[in-house]
Amino acid sequence: MTQGSTKTAIVTGAASGIGLSTAKALRAAGYRVFGTSRKSVPAAGGGISMLVCDVTEDASVTEMVETVFGETGHIDLLVNNAGFGISGPAEETSIAQAQAMFDVNLFGVIRTTRAVLPLMRAQKGGRIINVSSVQGFIPAPYMALYGASKHAVEGYSESLDHEVRSQGIRIVLVEPAFTRTAFDRNLVRSDTPLDVYETERAGRNRFLADVMMTADAPEVVAKVIVSAATTATPKRRYTAGSKARQVSLLRRFVPASAFDKAFRREMRLPPIA
Repeated sequence: MTQGSTKTAIVTGAASGIGLSTAKALRAAGYRVFGTSRKSVPAAGGGISMLVCDVTEDASVTEMVETVFGETGHIDLLVNNAGFGISGPAEETSIAQAQAMFDVNLFGVIRTTRAVLPLMRAQKGGRIINVSSVQGFIPAPYMALYGASKHAVEGYSESLDHEVRSQGIRIVLVEPAFTRTAFDRNLVRSDTPLDVYETERAGRNRFLADVMMTADAPEVVAKVIVSAATTATPKRRYTAGSKARQVSLLRRFVPASAFDKAFRREMRLPPIA
């Protein structure tokens, strides 16, 4: 990349929500932005180029990265945002359903990362931001498989950051809490429901409906992503929003038994002894 040239960013899952807000915020910050979606969508406008990319397919990821690199000659930033959640008790989720989610939430991140790393290494620099969740470092009752996928993304990201830092590349995590997007409406329901969980499932649905009324706007997360992308020396992880910061602090400094009791109360779960 020549000195002073416009930086290039790829944002996966940019058709709506956090991804679209991030693409717009990066464009406003001066990046040339390529957003991706699994299916063709109308142009995002504002100078954002939209590409079709299925992060579960190696060939689709390779083609997308080659297209961006062919047009710009460099890839400076990758934001791995594509993902979805499964709502329901872990016991109700089939192995096939869990594998399908991990193929997007974890292996999709790995595919796109592997595709851009050789290009970033050749240009002696780059940054990859993986959108995780507070459920990547706290329990996720009734979304255990989603939480497991985000825990996996966190472990992968922290480890990879140590491997590539000497090559001028940084891996950064951004951890939102609940965000006002279509995420909750698009949650996939567990595919093998059991009567024993019916009461808890109804309570969880009410909790989600209530919490989304005061959730952060996606622009809050996008602002943090831009900050993580543009700072000279990024931290390894950034919480996004006041609720995420609060949960992170409680998890780090409150004794486990007290955290569990407060967490169950917040999640409207029955108290424990």
